[in-house]
Amino acid sequence: MKNKLVQTLQMATAAALIGASTGASAQTVNVICSVQAEWCNMIATVYARTTGVKLNMSLKGSGEALAQLIAEKDNPKTDVWFGGTGDPHLQAAEMGLTLEYKSPTLPQLYPWAQQQAQQSGYRTIGIYSGPLGFGYNTELIQKKKLPVPHSWADLLKPEYKGDIQVANPASSGTAYTMIATLVQLMGEDKAFEYLKGLHRNVGQYTRSGTGPIKAVARGETAVSISFIHDAPQERMQGFPVETTTPSEGTGAEIGSMSIVKGARNLEQAKKFYEWALTPQAQTFGAAAKQYQLPSNKATPVDPNVPDFKKIKMINYDYAKYGASAERKRLIARWEKDVNSLPR
Repeated sequence: MKNKLVQTLQMATAAALIGASTGASAQTVNVICSVQAEWCNMIATVYARTTGVKLNMSLKGSGEALAQLIAEKDNPKTDVWFGGTGDPHLQAAEMGLTLEYKSPTLPQLYPWAQQQAQQSGYRTIGIYSGPLGFGYNTELIQKKKLPVPHSWADLLKPEYKGDIQVANPASSGTAYTMIATLVQLMGEDKAFEYLKGLHRNVGQYTRSGTGPIKAVARGETAVSISFIHDAPQERMQGFPVETTTPSEGTGAEIGSMSIVKGARNLEQAKKFYEWALTPQAQTFGAAAKQYQLPSNKATPVDPNVPDFKKIKMINYDYAKYGASAERKRLIARWEKDVNSLPR
């Protein structure tokens, strides 16, 4: 693993050197980073060493990041927002908080990443994707004699009562992706009837999207609704976690990146943005044990990354369900019709 990490750092260093500019030592780029801390720190370290450009890195969840951009609208202190679920990036684009920028790298990216850019008016771009599914604790499932869930319908079975965790959609992009997926899969009214049935089996709604898979790993619950790329890291720590994806179909997050409108260090922001889209820079995710699918088609794909070809994916409408009005409406309906019910 160490050799692989060294190789990854060397590749990324070479990529960064291509983008290095003369006399850049005094330059900085202010970045909000909404991926895991290890990933953020790797990026900052290698980019500074190879370009002489310092990344002032602020680690924030995507909801917090959007709130900061709104608060700073009249006097932006951020240049680039890197990572985090795509919905808040689309909202920032809708609100005019991010800059229209059509990257020359676009043709090298997967269609889903290009579509994210097109739907936002080129104010954000897809940098990784990860599918929604179920995590389960193999030991707990066996001990409690529970079936392994293979469909959305399975999760309504009475034997799962109290043994499912999912995040709260008011605070989690993962859980909102679940609601939007079900609405597109079933139609809105049927989806909310389903969510009422699921509510009876949910033991806890967590604040964070990664909370349920961590609870599964530690044997605190048998099943989670999670992005399945969060499971390999738990397995590597020795926890008995496996995943499945629903047979009816599922959605996926598109982690995104945006340049902030009014960025103080615009030219350096664009250079960092382009670097972050290179195959070499995109290997940092797997090096930090984060296993989303990178958006550049030439990026080597780690074997721990879920194989999208084996998963039934819905045609997720990111533009509609990423709009702030639709998101607020669906979350408000969930609070009123589902979360208010007894369990």
